[in-house]
Amino acid sequence: MSITGRLLRYFAFVWIFVLSVGTFYESFAHNHAFFLGFKQAAIKTGWYMPAFYCHIFASSIILLVGFFQFSKKVYNNRQLHKALGKIYLFGVLFIAAPGAYVMTLFVNRGNGVFASFMLQNTLWIASTLAAFLLIKNGKVDEHVKMMRRSYGLAFGAVTLRFYILLFHVFGNGVNFNNNYIIIAFLSWVPNLILVELINLYDKTTYKTV
Repeated sequence: MSITGRLLRYFAFVWIFVLSVGTFYESFAHNHAFFLGFKQAAIKTGWYMPAFYCHIFASSIILLVGFFQFSKKVYNNRQLHKALGKIYLFGVLFIAAPGAYVMTLFVNRGNGVFASFMLQNTLWIASTLAAFLLIKNGKVDEHVKMMRRSYGLAFGAVTLRFYILLFHVFGNGVNFNNNYIIIAFLSWVPNLILVELINLYDKTTYKTV
């Protein structure tokens, strides 16, 4: 791997680690009081909090598991790769993505933001399920490419918070005009474009796992 590639991986891992650890810390220590202060109407429905915790906890684990799945050492360890793959699959399809759907119903940021999160979540489920079906049919190269798409969409949780931070530090925050809709699409569309470029130029033939 090139120096640039290594630096990007390290950068990604740092953000994933910070997000994951921060999620657990905030949940147990502060209960996300600031964020949830804007969600009182949603909380009163009884649907939001279970979905919220399912999504944030599962997503934290999924991001870490998915990151190591692209490691050669993990990929070449058949049993470990399969075990982590099952955790990723189950976490996305049955916990994180369903939770995200419920949370999206209470976004209250306009139709554009609602559409962005719904589309991202649907593509996340579709790509994850497609990756599973591809590997079941022995199509390893296609499976790897599809998993990149799935993880690129999962990584949107990281890039979303990164852009929110940038908009607060260098801009007018997320409430200024249409900033949030820009951030919503910016969090995952460039990820998929990058994945497609990687898939296009990757000529590796992957062995069956």
